[in-house]
Amino acid sequence: MTTTPRRSRLPAITLTRAVHARLSELAFAVADRLPDVAEYLERELERAGVVEEGALPAATVTIGSLVTFVDRDTGQRHGFTLVWPGDEDAARHRLSVMTPVGAALIGLRAGQSIDWMTRTGAWRRLSVEAVSPPGDRKTGAVP
Repeated sequence: MTTTPRRSRLPAITLTRAVHARLSELAFAVADRLPDVAEYLERELERAGVVEEGALPAATVTIGSLVTFVDRDTGQRHGFTLVWPGDEDAARHRLSVMTPVGAALIGLRAGQSIDWMTRTGAWRRLSVEAVSPPGDRKTGAVP
């Protein structure tokens, strides 16, 4: 897998210490089974700003966030709650952080964009439109 994005500089991302630690463990655990996702996550973890619980900037994507984003290559709008792998449920619009797009979303803020590689090896660009913090369902994400 090529880990260099195709078009642009990587945006700043922020993770809580607890999310950073758990993602590190997950990336290590799946390195043999999902090497592309593990490698991408490891790169993201290395460059992430890490903050204590309660200090995550507003509108930052974290586990449990309701996220609305646009695929800039197709124009499609998506809305998902970002979850840990065991909680993934496509019918309920719950996206695992261990998917390529989930790994790309973690730590971004509303208004940021990032290039990410699909499982087929195609580069895509997404832009985060809105982020509702965990437990807050006021933002209307598009299912």
